[in-house]
Amino acid sequence: MSALEAKKIAEAEDFLEQAKTASDEYAKAGMYFKAATAYRMAKSWNMSKDCFLDAIECYEKNKSWFHAAKSYEQIILLAKENDTLSEVEDYANKACNLYQQHGSLEAAAAAMDKAAKMTESKHPELALGFYKRALGVVIIGDSTHQASEFASKVSRILVKLKKYEEASKALKKEISLNLQTKSYAQVGRLVVALVLVQLTLGDSVDAKKSFKKWGNRCDPQEVKTLETLLQALDDNDQEQAVKMLASPFITHMDVEYALLAKNMTWEFK
Repeated sequence: MSALEAKKIAEAEDFLEQAKTASDEYAKAGMYFKAATAYRMAKSWNMSKDCFLDAIECYEKNKSWFHAAKSYEQIILLAKENDTLSEVEDYANKACNLYQQHGSLEAAAAAMDKAAKMTESKHPELALGFYKRALGVVIIGDSTHQASEFASKVSRILVKLKKYEEASKALKKEISLNLQTKSYAQVGRLVVALVLVQLTLGDSVDAKKSFKKWGNRCDPQEVKTLETLLQALDDNDQEQAVKMLASPFITHMDVEYALLAKNMTWEFK
């Protein structure tokens, strides 16, 4: 143990002693929070987590929902530092619940967003759940623009996880949200993404329906590419299909959708 770590543990123990004589639950929570922070700096992860949980209990007794939620977020940060992110689902959802109980929808969505970003690389299934919840929160708050941003993250992770049926539904929702905000240029790209997902599912009928329904929001290049691609598949013209899938605007789409096109190209070769 380093000199700094020993110093911080001593500070934490002092705060715990002060908590025993605190004047009320809120003051006691503050001492537990300070103790947790000191233990964290000493890299005493379990003690830090236990103190944050004690602080949360006191905050909740005092009905300080916002501060309790903040303490749960500190536990999530601990998990990141301690590489135990697979355990954060319950804590993240509790933080979201408390923020909502406090009436802070923006903070609730932000908590889910932060948890998702932390877990997306190693635990994409967890991140998917967090982004879905964030989407639900901002829809409650009637923030359509922000909802479209979270919807985009949901769609991309579903494609990454190869959950194409669900991704198809998510992309349709994303298109609807972007139509509400009149983000027509984005809708065009989403139609291309949706067609690629539906073709990956082997459902050229639905792909044609999607193009027919929203194709008027595509730019001329997108329209020409999709028309030619769908016709090439009807004609079993693999060479033409590969050419369309290699179109520059498709290869420069978000990586998840560009990979779909690349995978389809490999199947044709």
